[in-house]
Amino acid sequence: MNAVGIDVSKGKSMVAILRSYGEIISKPFEVKHTVSGIRSLIEQIQSIDGESRIVMEHTGRYYEPLVRELSKADLFVSAINPKLIKDFGDNSLRKVKSDKADAVKIARYTLDSWTELRQYSLMDEIRNQLKTMNRQFDFYMKHKTAMKNNLISILDQTYPGANTYFDSPAREDGSQKWVDFSATYWHVDCVRKLSLNAFIDHYQKWCKRRKYNFSRSKAVEIYEASKELVSILPKDDLTKLIIKQAVEQLNTASQTVEQLRTMMNEAASKLPEYPVVMAMKGVGKSLGPQLMAEIGDVSRFTHKGAITAFAGVDPGVNESGSYEQKSVPASKRGSSTLRKTLFQVMDVLIKTKPQDDPVYLFMDKKRAQGKPYYVYMTAGANKFLRIYYGRVKEYLSSLPE
Repeated sequence: MNAVGIDVSKGKSMVAILRSYGEIISKPFEVKHTVSGIRSLIEQIQSIDGESRIVMEHTGRYYEPLVRELSKADLFVSAINPKLIKDFGDNSLRKVKSDKADAVKIARYTLDSWTELRQYSLMDEIRNQLKTMNRQFDFYMKHKTAMKNNLISILDQTYPGANTYFDSPAREDGSQKWVDFSATYWHVDCVRKLSLNAFIDHYQKWCKRRKYNFSRSKAVEIYEASKELVSILPKDDLTKLIIKQAVEQLNTASQTVEQLRTMMNEAASKLPEYPVVMAMKGVGKSLGPQLMAEIGDVSRFTHKGAITAFAGVDPGVNESGSYEQKSVPASKRGSSTLRKTLFQVMDVLIKTKPQDDPVYLFMDKKRAQGKPYYVYMTAGANKFLRIYYGRVKEYLSSLPE
């Protein structure tokens, strides 16, 4: 048994190799994340007699070049949660924090957890891609929200309320009717300076050109409302340029968001648990892939409590002697991104009210008992995760090897 512990950092790693009972095969040494550096490490590991297992922390993106190249060389590689290493016993009263010490600690963890280690696979690459896209999706969603608020704030000075005329959802290309409307009718005078019939005719042609549904009553409503609006900025070329730029920025962000949404769904569909996850209530083509991206492979969780702890929706514990606190807040020690996605799923359940869904019925019961919002939402997320774990794990175990 040869345990290879790798402490990963940007552009380089510290490697320690131990044998059973803590025998040192190689003192900690540095490896550059270059073709020659990684090849040299592979050759060194392959030259050691006996079975070798390599463990590293999946910290950021720095570990990916190593785990990919070592896997391609048919070596057993496992990327694990950094907290497992942090909580692993040091057996020392001295607190030592260095790359060399961390590499040795990871190698000791490898020996201690030898039979529980899970090998990195092609599915892990897909999951990494999915998680990367989800983080990008979250980034561009925030950017889209900022661009949307920016456009609305400018429209309040040229065409107040234009963003409230339509509530059509975004198309596959990210375009929205109210945004396209604002690009053409960027100032209230673009509407009320025309006669009613002229505006209706112009609006009808605009709808046909943009492939939107036309409603004469809606056109009349927009025209009549425009007569009472007060604009602050003048209707000139400078104001028009400001609006056009804001619209263009929002459209670009929206298009990127929708592209990522489609790509995430395509990537998620390659994972074995996809049909099970998509069949769950509250989950759709957007939230389903996000859940799968943040949860990852459920087989790495030993029990239901482990996955709820990973998400940080497990109830806390505060006991000492005969004292036991009755109500303890959730730990919130896990993935904040996963908690956000879970709350979005819970929000969908609250709005759609599926009467045959156990999670919704559970939350509804908690609400009826007068529980605060965050209490019943967190409790619902906890129950949802436990059901997710059970269904997915049962389905995966039924698949042929």
